[in-house]
Amino acid sequence: MRRVVTLLPQILFASTLLFPAWAQAADLDGATLSAVWGVPFAGTLLSIALFPLIAPKFWHHHYGKVAMAWGALFLVPFAMQFGLHTAVANTVHALLGEYIPFIVLLTALYVVAGGICVRGNLHGTPKLNTTILALGTVLASLMGTTGAAMLLIRPLLRANDNRKHVAHVVVFFIFLVANAGGALTPLGDPPLFLGFLKGVEFTWTLRNLLPETLFIWVVLLSLFYFVDRHYFLNREEELPRGQDPTPDSAGIRIDGKINFLLLVAVVGLVLMSGLWKPGVAVDVMGTEVPLPALVRDVLLVIVTILSLILTPASARSGNEFNWEPMLEVGKLFAGIFLTIIPVIAMLKAGTDGAFSGVIRTVSDSNGQPIDSMYFWATGILSSFLDNAPTYLVFFNTAGGDAATLMTRDASTLAAISAGAVFMGANTYIGNAPNLMVKAIAESRGVRMPSFFGYMAYSCAVLVPLFLLMTFLFFRV
Repeated sequence: MRRVVTLLPQILFASTLLFPAWAQAADLDGATLSAVWGVPFAGTLLSIALFPLIAPKFWHHHYGKVAMAWGALFLVPFAMQFGLHTAVANTVHALLGEYIPFIVLLTALYVVAGGICVRGNLHGTPKLNTTILALGTVLASLMGTTGAAMLLIRPLLRANDNRKHVAHVVVFFIFLVANAGGALTPLGDPPLFLGFLKGVEFTWTLRNLLPETLFIWVVLLSLFYFVDRHYFLNREEELPRGQDPTPDSAGIRIDGKINFLLLVAVVGLVLMSGLWKPGVAVDVMGTEVPLPALVRDVLLVIVTILSLILTPASARSGNEFNWEPMLEVGKLFAGIFLTIIPVIAMLKAGTDGAFSGVIRTVSDSNGQPIDSMYFWATGILSSFLDNAPTYLVFFNTAGGDAATLMTRDASTLAAISAGAVFMGANTYIGNAPNLMVKAIAESRGVRMPSFFGYMAYSCAVLVPLFLLMTFLFFRV
């Protein structure tokens, strides 16, 4: 498998030489697609939601095959109706333009952050837990939601491994560190990085989204403190001292410090790919891969390998590092990125597509943007679709000109940005770190809520908060 992945670029290049017509782009007109083409995507989401409930053992061993089956259920009929060239070209675009950059960055952050081991153990009190969540929330805008989440989830779990109720700690960690914390810079979350690539200034979100971001941070951290305090004061909350897997210790030390430098390198490479614009790109079947993106991804792979080589084995063993969370995200999101192709095409078709109703709701009768509807439309779709392309769809729906959106329509761009970043916390699949944090917590013995159980948390906590934010910050 690794050999096939390594040879894939050469195979694609050779195919364009042997079959010159295949080098041409095969644009997919979303206006010609019916909503039926969204069924494989819906099936993928329902599989992620239902199989862990109704057939947990089967899902644990075969989730990759299920994702692949839904991908095939889309791709085979698609090739039969639109032709093999169109099917391959759109698959290549999803692979080279979206999935590979996504999975390369995620793997680098997972491996590098997973090589930083905090030795010793602190006591998981409400005050300490709130402090860790606050630290991770701030770090998320500096090193990305994935980097901050992977850095702090293990120390947080270790600090609370003597407690019976830990699921709520992880859920709020996902709300804050894996999502809301990434709202202030393009480094924080992929949608904002795409906006940066489209011309949005690096400091724009910090200047224009700070009140909304501080509001959700303060409310969620305060709410978490009181919820955690409620559980902590329960007499039977803590395990007997002799049953604590990692007893508290006075000294704290860090193994694998070299990974802090590698983490800085990852952040630097992401920033470089947005600032360096040589105007050079490699075209593969109509998909342009810019030189900065290519250099970034190659160097990220090198950083990942360096982390694996340079990190002491004791650091990874101390973190109980394993590849299962990364494999789960990789396989499931491969199915998502493939089956989402027609859904994104239909959204891009705007009022001519099957989802025209969604597009029409974001503007009034005079064609003026309704900020509250942009916030909710972007947010709800980002909860179930990949939030990066969803951001781009509504970015373009609002005009697509960064200069105009940063000035005259700044409130609309703020609504789009907030919806994409904040509402990625609504489901496990709204943002990649959500699923990774869940997998790590479950590998440590935490009984996490099911897909719908997690949504019960988000509907009870986040949705009322988003409604309040609508009236406070976005034009109704």
